[in-house]
Amino acid sequence: MSASRRPIRLALADRGIDGVTLLVLPAALFVVLLFIHPFLYGLLLSFTPKEGGWLGNYTRFFSDPYMYGTIWLTLRIALPVTLLNIALSVPVAMQVRHMKHQRLLTTILVLPITLGTVLVAEGLLNYLGPQGWLNRTLMLVGLIDRPIRLVHNYWGVFISLMITGFPFTFLLTLSMISGIDPALEQAAATLGARARHRFRHIVLPLVLPGLAVTFCLAFVDAFSVFPSAMMLGAPAGETRVISFAAAQAAFEQYDYSYASAIAMIMAAVQFGFVGLVLMARGLFYTGPADGGKG
Repeated sequence: MSASRRPIRLALADRGIDGVTLLVLPAALFVVLLFIHPFLYGLLLSFTPKEGGWLGNYTRFFSDPYMYGTIWLTLRIALPVTLLNIALSVPVAMQVRHMKHQRLLTTILVLPITLGTVLVAEGLLNYLGPQGWLNRTLMLVGLIDRPIRLVHNYWGVFISLMITGFPFTFLLTLSMISGIDPALEQAAATLGARARHRFRHIVLPLVLPGLAVTFCLAFVDAFSVFPSAMMLGAPAGETRVISFAAAQAAFEQYDYSYASAIAMIMAAVQFGFVGLVLMARGLFYTGPADGGKG
């Protein structure tokens, strides 16, 4: 059989392309069209400002304290929410994995993630508002004399992100903790190790690398907050997050180049924190290849 008549499958196999590789191609094309191409387009657009040189948008952003202050305001929300969600997900996951009705409890705990940020924010406005159920109940029983301000400020956004972010971190943490061989803890308990020692010396070292990845994913999600900051926060003040600044530049000032620059700065901050966490993960975690030494 001549080379020209060889089946296409064999010709592709000779080049290292098999059926699995062909199945990956649609997904790769999807990523290129919906993620990589828009990102590159936005990056190039950010270097074509209406005024100034090719760095005009970035100079404009970092020369205005009202603009570059949005980075700190966003971090002030995203970092505490991420750390607290992870700190809560670990003990909750440790308890849930041993419970009889684990599936039912897991379903209840992850229910908020199915509602979406907008619906959760709308519900919190009715529940935590000055005339909401919480304030009316507390005033009815005499615990407070005037409504507690829990919306249209920092705490409204914080609570919303906690509710919508916890199911995500909990699911990831539960999957990691459930994957630990129970025989390891049982052996330690047989040798007299208490629960806190078993957690510190067995569970925590095994889940710590995964918690670093969970932190990265949860932080990126919290840092990109927008609906909660708009509906439950103070967009002109303490919750003027960087995503809101980008939206203003795009849809109020109609300066898409400047909005793209703000989005690129937002992405750079996220990549920076993710890189630092993964770098720390690599420094402090030693895998089985080195025998746990280092």
